[in-house]
Amino acid sequence: MNNNTNVDNQNDKSENKLVFDENSCPVTATMKVLGGKWKSILINAIYHTSPARFGELKRSVIGITQSMLTQQLRELEDDGIISRKIYAEIPPRVEYTLTEFGLTLSPIIQSMAEWGKQFRLNNKMKKPANQHPKTKIDKSQP
Repeated sequence: MNNNTNVDNQNDKSENKLVFDENSCPVTATMKVLGGKWKSILINAIYHTSPARFGELKRSVIGITQSMLTQQLRELEDDGIISRKIYAEIPPRVEYTLTEFGLTLSPIIQSMAEWGKQFRLNNKMKKPANQHPKTKIDKSQP
């Protein structure tokens, strides 16, 4: 008897059924690296302006705070997506580039950009942005 629970699904591996969970899903692993509000923007900015300096990123990525920029850059560096080069100059200069591994994200980012363009285009045709259908309120009922 199959109760259709996660445990039951994991036990069905012997029957060649697909099992999806947080630890084994490769899409989840990718989204952990690319997910969030800023990482894909930063990867795209570094890709297009490489080598990118911290100040340039701060100015070009609208809305990001200095502490969030620092945090996101550190996480991307820890994941092996970007490298940081510090120059022994006064004032100090730091440049960010995509690593060889980070460059493997290029086709993914480009595909996401194309998908995003199509998504925006399709949604513009459906309804104007931030406009929801008005709900009629029946005032005859108490």
